[in-house]
Amino acid sequence: MTTQILIRVDEDLKNTLKRLSRLEQKSLNEKIRELIEEYVREHNMETAMKNLWDEIGESFKKKGYKKSDVDKMIQKVRAGK
Repeated sequence: MTTQILIRVDEDLKNTLKRLSRLEQKSLNEKIRELIEEYVREHNMETAMKNLWDEIGESFKKKGYKKSDVDKMIQKVRAGK
């Protein structure tokens, strides 16, 4: 279910966004929805954490670490060594 949000913006900003939206063959509403969805995706903490773990995983792979190496490191840290 969708709901409505009422916002007020400067008329020049609205006209510019409307023109840019048309260049992408999108309505003003479609473009605003797209921008809001993109913002939420980029700023959502869950997404940010997933991206961070993905980056860490890629970094480990580039350095040649395997899952078993990481498991060993975790065990070592937990054992206080």
